[in-house]
Amino acid sequence: MELKNLIKRCKQNDIASQKLLYEMFADVLFSISLKYSRNYSEAEDNLQDAFITIFEKIHQFQHKGSFEGWLKRITINICLQRYRKQKVFELVNEEALKAEDVYVEDESYSLQFLLNCIQTLPDRYRMVFNLYTLDGFSHREIAETLQITEGTSKSNLSRAKEILRKKITEANAEETYPYKIDHN
Repeated sequence: MELKNLIKRCKQNDIASQKLLYEMFADVLFSISLKYSRNYSEAEDNLQDAFITIFEKIHQFQHKGSFEGWLKRITINICLQRYRKQKVFELVNEEALKAEDVYVEDESYSLQFLLNCIQTLPDRYRMVFNLYTLDGFSHREIAETLQITEGTSKSNLSRAKEILRKKITEANAEETYPYKIDHN
């Protein structure tokens, strides 16, 4: 079925079409949900909430821009809603920040290891890190989305990178590391 027709049928609350839409996009949206969640179970809950919102608001999609992009934005917003009302962001002096990137020189770390590192970040750092690094948001967009200042966004990104750098350095120091990929 053509996507435009599928969307039309979902707007008419056709359950079979909603199921098909879910099957088409669940994996993509779950990977996004997993990036913004503390664990697998929370990611499943966020995905469920995202699809409920998608089906409630699908009539608002006007076929301007990417439908998948629209779905992703809803999923990210659902994940962030858990944290918006909480005071999880720290205010830090912007001048004290260093804009250092985290580089993984050894490409033999599994995606699971890197995802686990990101998921163990405190909520405020994980949200900003994902929005900036993985989803390409600017600090201004992050500030608006999370209702924080740009300085706080930059601060949280810096601290997230610092924590990730430490985790990766510690993993490099271990001789028998379980998340290494054996290229032999």
